Amino acid sequence: MKNSESGLPALLTDGYARFRETGFPRHEGAYRTLAEGQEPPVMVISCCDSRVDPEAIFDAGPGELFVVRNVANLVPPCDLDGGDCGTGAAIAFAVEHLGVGDIVVMGHSGCGGIRAYIESRGAPPGEPGAPGFIGKWISTVRGAEARLSADAPKEGPGLQEAFEYASIRNSLDNLMTFP
Repeated sequence: MKNSESGLPALLTDGYARFRETGFPRHEGAYRTLAEGQEPPVMVISCCDSRVDPEAIFDAGPGELFVVRNVANLVPPCDLDGGDCGTGAAIAFAVEHLGVGDIVVMGHSGCGGIRAYIESRGAPPGEPGAPGFIGKWISTVRGAEARLSADAPKEGPGLQEAFEYASIRNSLDNLMTFP
């Protein structure tokens, strides 16, 4: 349902009104301090899945986490010549400008991005399994395939879970390619 005045979804306008009424006053001191700048000690690279909310999961308050979210919580290899630069730019900003000391790659079960990669594996050679932006992005998971153990399930939920763990390890290795 839309808010008749703004045209925005009521979920957003009503939520913002509640935040102004109760959320902001509860953390007003922190928000006023954060207006001067942020120094989060931890960066979390998380999936953009709406069921995964790092601030809620880690019970973090305003300014405690620097969060970047993308499909399948992926960290592509460092590519200073262009490539996939959104996550890389966030990593560089967190480390170089905010002084973040720890970076966490936070995966989750039932990841749709990982499932999309698994489903795209059957595409003929040279043909993208998933088209456009999604296919290009989830191709980052390809590096995780070599990490699957020989006894990993070949299909079903077990394969999905094995890929979810392998993809996190692959992202951690890719993270180490950044200067």
